[in-house]
Amino acid sequence: MAQKTTRIENEQLWRFLLAGASNMCGASVTNPIDVIKIRMQLENELSNQKGKVVETLKNRYYKGFAHGAVVIFRDEGIRGLYKGWAPSMLRESSYSSIRLGSYEPIKVLLGATDPAHTPLWKKICAGAISGTIGSSIATPTDLVKVRLQAQRVPKPGESLRYPSMRAAFKEIFQKEGIRGLYVGVGPTVKRAAILTATQIPAYDHTKHTLLNSGLMVEGPKLHIVSSMVAGLATALTTSPVDVVKTRIMNQHSTGGQKTYTSAFDCFFKTIKTEGPLGLYKGFIPNWMRIGPHTIVTFFIFEQLRKGIGMRPV
Repeated sequence: MAQKTTRIENEQLWRFLLAGASNMCGASVTNPIDVIKIRMQLENELSNQKGKVVETLKNRYYKGFAHGAVVIFRDEGIRGLYKGWAPSMLRESSYSSIRLGSYEPIKVLLGATDPAHTPLWKKICAGAISGTIGSSIATPTDLVKVRLQAQRVPKPGESLRYPSMRAAFKEIFQKEGIRGLYVGVGPTVKRAAILTATQIPAYDHTKHTLLNSGLMVEGPKLHIVSSMVAGLATALTTSPVDVVKTRIMNQHSTGGQKTYTSAFDCFFKTIKTEGPLGLYKGFIPNWMRIGPHTIVTFFIFEQLRKGIGMRPV
């Protein structure tokens, strides 16, 4: 009995470690896409764009994903595309270790004893719970990541607001206190709950549906196909809340006044001034980030589990 308990504890520890490692790999590969996405989401923020779609599109600094990549590389070099990498790794090692690592134990607590025939609603609930817990803990790392990635090359005579991750944490804490590190915690947690309730269950359910139907067998091809479906589903559900989260985290107080008082305020102001499509700014880079991130993460997660003798997801 003691040996069985030790084995289960070790398996749960390994699950958290492998979840963090696989997500760190996914985030490293997609960091440049994340930078482009952040810049596009913040461009022309709250400028009146109703009835001016063509004019707005023409006047964009980043005229699409590919152009954004070229412009950032031209203005800031390769380092510009890897801004926010350090806090991103810190975030994945905490947030993603928890959200992916605790998904299966929470699913079991909800009564899922057979991975091949678990109802979808139990998977969605497990994902929402694990995402909420992970994001609540790791919000400060997400905040710093967003602010570092949002910084462009300073104009002559100006300097970067945050020259490093350490400087960002220090300045935010000194000027805004501990609450400053949790700015945007509401939309961040909502996004994490939606993302995890979509991404992991979509992967899990697609995989076992294909296995149960006999269309595919356990292996890398199945992992890639399942993660592609999960990536698209996740991008569609998270883009609006991701825009809101990014804007709230990046806002700066002016004379004590903030642009947005809450996530709902940001949501409605964005729709009012930019139209519904404003909530899908940066959708292509968001999809191009989440897609590869999901594929890399689950592929490595499954291979690492296989390597240490753990059963597949």
